[in-house]
This record gives sequence, C-alpha cells and structure tokens, in this order.
Amino acid sequence: MSADLKKSSSNGSEKSLINEEQQAKISEIRRLIGPLPEKLAIYCSDAAIARYLRARNWNVKKATKMLKETLKWRAEYEPEEIRWEEVAHEAETGKIYRSNYIDKHGRTVLVMRPSCQNSKSTKGQIRYLVYCMENAILNLPADEEQMVWLIDFNGFNLSHISLKVTRETAHVLQEHYPERLGVAILYNPPKFFEPFWTVAKPFLEPKTQNKVKFVYTDDPNTKKIMEDLFEMEKLESAFGGNDDSGFDINKYAERMRVEDKRIPAFWTKSEAPPEPMPTSSVDLNSFDSDASDSGKVDCSASHVSDSEGLISDKSVLVTKGSDNGNGSKELFYR
Repeated sequence: MSADLKKSSSNGSEKSLINEEQQAKISEIRRLIGPLPEKLAIYCSDAAIARYLRARNWNVKKATKMLKETLKWRAEYEPEEIRWEEVAHEAETGKIYRSNYIDKHGRTVLVMRPSCQNSKSTKGQIRYLVYCMENAILNLPADEEQMVWLIDFNGFNLSHISLKVTRETAHVLQEHYPERLGVAILYNPPKFFEPFWTVAKPFLEPKTQNKVKFVYTDDPNTKKIMEDLFEMEKLESAFGGNDDSGFDINKYAERMRVEDKRIPAFWTKSEAPPEPMPTSSVDLNSFDSDASDSGKVDCSASHVSDSEGLISDKSVLVTKGSDNGNGSKELFYR
C-alpha cells in the first residue's frame, strides 16, 4: 500500500484513508505517549494522531515529539476552557468569526478581517484565535477534519501588519492545529501585501503555503474558486455572494453563548473504558528526540501503554516545575 492513501482536489478538500502500516504507527505513538487524563485522552483520537503523523510525513519520532508539545500546551493553556465572555471584547468588530454557512464539502468556515483589528494585545488576539479554532472544530461534521478560512482584505493597510502576531499565529496553528486547514482564501489583498506575504511565507510549512489561494473580484479565473467552493446564495456579499446580511455582534454573541454550553459534553465523551490511574508521573518532556522511530524507544515507566485509558473523574492534572533547573514542567496525577 502507498504511504498515505487519500483523495484530494485543488480546492483543498481531502479525505484520508488509514492503511495497516499507518495504523501501526498510530498505535506506537499511543504507547509512547502513555495514559493521559480524560480531556487529553479524548484529544488523542486516531484521527488526531494521524494528523500529527501527516504533518511530519509519517515519522513516528517527529510526530510524537510534536504531539507531546501540544499536550503540554493544552494542559497549561486549557483552550477548551475558554468561554465567550472572556474573549468577547476581541470579537466586537468581527475581525474573526465562524460563518453561519459551510462550503460545498461541509467544512466549517472562519471569516477573518485583519482591517477590523481592535486590540494591541498579542496575548488577547491569540487567545481569541484559539477560541475560534476550538469552536470551528467543535462544529465540524464527523467525516471532516479541516476548515476553510476566508480572509477579507477590504480596508487593509500597513498599520494592520504585525510580524509578532503573525509569527505567534503561525506557531500556534502549525504546531497545535496541524492539518486543520483545508484552504485559505485571501480575498482582494492589496498590492503592498505581496512583500508581506513574501516575509510571512517562511513561517509556514510548504504544504500550508500551497493551501493559500489569492482571489480577486475582477479576475474571472480566481472568482471561479469561490463558485466551486460555495453556494453563492449563502455566501456573504463581501466575498462575491448574494447574502448581504453582514456581521451582527449581538446575534453572534448569542450563538457563541449557546455553543459554549456544548463544550463540556464534547470533552467528557468516551468510547473506551476507564483504565487504572497511573501510579507514576507522566512527563511530557521525557520523549527522547534521538530515539529511532523503528522501535528503539524509551519503554520506561513514563511510557505506559494505551493512551486511550481514561483516568477517574476525581483525578486532577497538576503541572509543577521540575527540580532539574531547566525550567521544564512535568505532569502529575493525583
């Protein structure tokens, strides 16, 4: 069998099929990661692990390292705990929001308007971006893993460019949300954006770069991209569609408050029976980056098998500074 069986098209729609060799690699990463608390165990589904493997060209060592970094980040940042009221002030201008329509492949659509930036806080902007990503994923259909970004450059100028935010955005999206982007539509970017794109491209993986499409209203060839992707009756007029209702922050806030109530149920579902609580700490920094992905791996107590095992609801994940002086953190269960 081929290394990665999938059907793809020029619009970024991609369906991946897992073969036996790839399933074995998924199982190996499970063994390397070991048992996890409930939310992280739910996160580490076969589909999620496969995304990390695809992002690292099915290299087990690299994918495991990448996944462990995400698990550390999720344990500390707690993206699933962000709620609308915490980030609502970042959303007031409609700079990022989940549309009320999907593309022809059923994928969630995130609309981004960089000219509507209303905050100078990098931390606040990234936290709102993470909230939007988590919400978009929550609303993906069961057979879809990727989403569409529609980036509207109307009113965009040089004052809206921040390399610091760009670098942090690229890092969070690529390292912690791998293979989530199906296609990004850059709609009517100004001429001066081209040099900025040249600067920003090195921060993106080549695969991600190829998912970026430039669309201009006065170019029939690129306009066809929109017609192939969307039902024009439902698409916003800002992107050449026929819906001119626009963004309403009050209606959007109401939608988000309702959807926030769905989050706890999403992170408590389980398809696997609980496993006994581990008696030793699980250090997400402990992966040996020099270990071979062909079987020469650390099989110490920190790599207990079966990461699908869910610990008791009474268990609490605790992060604590290491005594080794390197500033790293270890995860403990109690």
